[in-house]
Amino acid sequence: MKRTAAALTTLALATTLAACSGSDDAEAEAKKLPVPSTNKPGSNRLTAQSVAKRLAEATGVPTLGHPTDNTASCSNKALGKTPSKNDCAQLVTTNTVSVYEFASPAVSAHWVKAMKGWQQVDRFALAYSARRQSDTSSEQRAELLSLLKKWVAAEK
Repeated sequence: MKRTAAALTTLALATTLAACSGSDDAEAEAKKLPVPSTNKPGSNRLTAQSVAKRLAEATGVPTLGHPTDNTASCSNKALGKTPSKNDCAQLVTTNTVSVYEFASPAVSAHWVKAMKGWQQVDRFALAYSARRQSDTSSEQRAELLSLLKKWVAAEK
């Protein structure tokens, strides 16, 4: 009787764990890139998504480490709430850097001023406060910033 109860308990626990990990995996998968572009078709305008992809390619890695769309964490509109003038347009978080895109350089400057260690390039901000981003060296941060500056200048 004790063996049957133990076996049933083990089976129930395994089923619960499988169900939980399945929903977590599905949720994580839903958050992974690609993120729908905020650009109009045919537009070459940079987005947080395209910047993260190009930074990875330029530094010789397939990704910067698990790129994830986290726009809902910085946008009321993405959450289905009343939009704010300070919402981000898009946020892609990787293990190396978070790439924020805002509607304008002024909104980006507002956030960079409020947040310690963020770097601004026009309407974009690069941040290093999530995941393992604190491990990103100052040399690599400078390289990412330089690349983004070059691309934004070429876009204008």
